[in-house]
Amino acid sequence: MYAIVATGGKQYRVEEGQKLQVERLGDAGIDVELRPVMLVDGDEVLATPSALEGASVTARVVSESKGPKIDGFTYKPKSNNRRRFGHRQTYATIEITGITKG
Repeated sequence: MYAIVATGGKQYRVEEGQKLQVERLGDAGIDVELRPVMLVDGDEVLATPSALEGASVTARVVSESKGPKIDGFTYKPKSNNRRRFGHRQTYATIEITGITKG
């Protein structure tokens, strides 16, 4: 059985036992519930909002890490206006522990 969930502005296809890297959800070792669930496929496909009302996906945060550094630079000519900045996104590695149809 698999489900499609939305977290961090992205959609992921998940199965039970799968490890996945998503945007930071919390500290390592906690259990999180991923909602909204977009689709659940098992013996039959559940896709309507009324059928997915009680559906949920539970996951455990395994670890945290940082992504690659992104360097940015803004420049405006003739005004001596320059700005450098950097950014590193934090990610959480989660393991899907259960999918319930509701």
